[in-house]
Amino acid sequence: MTDSAQSVLISGQKEKVRRGLDRRLRSERRFRAYGIVAIVLAVLMLLFLVGTIVSNGYSAFSQTWIEVDVLLDGELIAPDGKTDPETLREDGDFRGALIETLVADYKPEGRAQEDLLVAMFSTDAEWTLQRHVIANPDLIGRKISIWVKSSSDIDQLTKGAVRRDSPESGRRLKDLQLRWYDRMTAENRVETRFNSGFFSSGDSREPEQAGIWGAIVGSFLTMLVTLVLAFPVGLAAAVYLEEFAPKNRLTDLIEVNINNLAAVPSIVFGLLGLAVFLNFFELPRSAPLVGGMVLALMTLPTIIISARASLLAVPPSVREAALGLGASRVQVVSHHVLPLAMPGILTGTIIGMARALGETAPLLMIGMVAFIVDIPGGPTDASTVMPVQIYLWADSPERGFVEKTSGAVMVLLVFLIVMNASAVYLRKKFERRW
Repeated sequence: MTDSAQSVLISGQKEKVRRGLDRRLRSERRFRAYGIVAIVLAVLMLLFLVGTIVSNGYSAFSQTWIEVDVLLDGELIAPDGKTDPETLREDGDFRGALIETLVADYKPEGRAQEDLLVAMFSTDAEWTLQRHVIANPDLIGRKISIWVKSSSDIDQLTKGAVRRDSPESGRRLKDLQLRWYDRMTAENRVETRFNSGFFSSGDSREPEQAGIWGAIVGSFLTMLVTLVLAFPVGLAAAVYLEEFAPKNRLTDLIEVNINNLAAVPSIVFGLLGLAVFLNFFELPRSAPLVGGMVLALMTLPTIIISARASLLAVPPSVREAALGLGASRVQVVSHHVLPLAMPGILTGTIIGMARALGETAPLLMIGMVAFIVDIPGGPTDASTVMPVQIYLWADSPERGFVEKTSGAVMVLLVFLIVMNASAVYLRKKFERRW
């Protein structure tokens, strides 16, 4: 082969290699571009979701109040002349005193207009008046000014959710109510305040009175039961399987089933709780005790898997050194391996608990979807939890519950972010790299 032919062959091979490299580089750039586009789309969708929730829910943290001048007529408030709290609470006609004053001030014509006037105020108004008079019984017989909650419709009007230019037949508020509202606004009797009742009240049929405190307490009690049951059992199972159990077909079968249970839909655990805890053991329905037991079963595989991974990450040299110094197997695990693996175990446990906090389906199956007004006092009291409360409010047609739903979602997201951030903090602060 001549030198010219050999140079042509070499240049052809170089050109072929160059084209192959160019194709691979273009493919790599395309793959990188696809990844960037995917990340951007994911961030945009996340921002859209969060923005929608915040835009619908931020108004739930404010509440409209109206100032009224109420004549505390002794014949209505204390008909027997007794002003002790029990008598005022049982015999006082605070609603009558409130209506009597409103009728005198705004002069509705007929019973229909009177009902429209009263409908502008929350049913909580009379209880606000009652609490104020019980705390100050010397006010009976006087005319006082007191701030009370407005109805949900007036609250939505103040927040701009009601279109005043729409026909009267197309909105809940009538033109007469709008004129009364304008008069109240002109007299500086309408005020927007922070809705502390949203965080201190239980559920209610009235949107302006509904709060998440009952659901928060129920979630806390449920998570407490879940942690007490799932963590020690999951930790003990992980330690035994990883450190003491012989490697045979039985342990292999157990490991496979644990991994499979981690992927079982949560509603299956709800059906198990319904069949076993409620129907067989006849435990109380809608109780955090049962909810915690169901969520503990669901969380157990996650804790076991994360705990085993953390134990496996501890170098064998730690075990060998402890055994070489005369420590028993139990001492090796309890004194050396577990303390080193605990950050990872706690991280996995917190993540499992965060998942359990957001679960709804298994709790629906055991009856925690019931309408619960009272704040639970213990694990056996009827209760609901935050995800179920959100589900209940989302199914309500009133506009006031729409903002309550998004507001509760925001609170739940804060709890989940805090729990996951705690897991990340523990992992970063206490983990050791070997």
